[in-house]
Amino acid sequence: MSLRVATDKDTGVAVVTLDRPDRLNAVDLDTARELADTWKALRFDDTVRAVVLTGAGRRAFCTGIDRDAVVPQPASPYMQDDPLLTVGPKANDLWKPVVAAVEGMACGGAFYLLGECEFVVAGADATFFDPHTTYGMVSAYESVLMAQRMPHGEVARMMLMGTAERMSARRAHEIGLVSELTGTGDALAAAVACATTIAGHPPAAVQGTVRALWAARETSLAAGFAQAPHLIALGNLPAGDQAELFAGRRSQGFRVR
Repeated sequence: MSLRVATDKDTGVAVVTLDRPDRLNAVDLDTARELADTWKALRFDDTVRAVVLTGAGRRAFCTGIDRDAVVPQPASPYMQDDPLLTVGPKANDLWKPVVAAVEGMACGGAFYLLGECEFVVAGADATFFDPHTTYGMVSAYESVLMAQRMPHGEVARMMLMGTAERMSARRAHEIGLVSELTGTGDALAAAVACATTIAGHPPAAVQGTVRALWAARETSLAAGFAQAPHLIALGNLPAGDQAELFAGRRSQGFRVR
């Protein structure tokens, strides 16, 4: 199993942990299925009233799709199979609040998860970036999701700078991507504290509020997502060229701002 779920029946909080620290908590196809199954199962567990999502270890919250995952694609530029589209709680009709606790790197496909959490708590050493453009790929779904969370100029800079720059937790807090900044290693405890408070409120009111907040974003997300498949198909380099760029990644420097 690449996912751990720990439920505290007394507080009503479940902690869902991406448990692939040796792969920087990258999501392979098994993990994607486990995430979808977990969110669906939590819909039926009335003892759980709030959820915290985190990653094992302090090197990374999540680094997106596992590069070893093989996902065959249709030939048409208007259709695409993306396993990350089903990894988030909202995609699986879970309207219990989910708080993200981020330590280390959160990049690329991690934004599918962060984009469907209510808010983000981050340790001081957390960093945020999107490598897509560096490796000849269109940042489509990630950009659309983060455009709901960050000022336009900030999300544009993150997505276009690729691996050359990482947004620090401090900067992410300044622009509102991160709602609470903690000491290194303290994000999970702070997120659980928030979730415990939320879980103490009447659940129907909480879930209705979550649903109302998401409703305010759905129209723009749907419009952006509708453009994504053919933009990716038209803009991505061939897989072999992407792999060549990715192979040279360790020689590239970056700065944190």
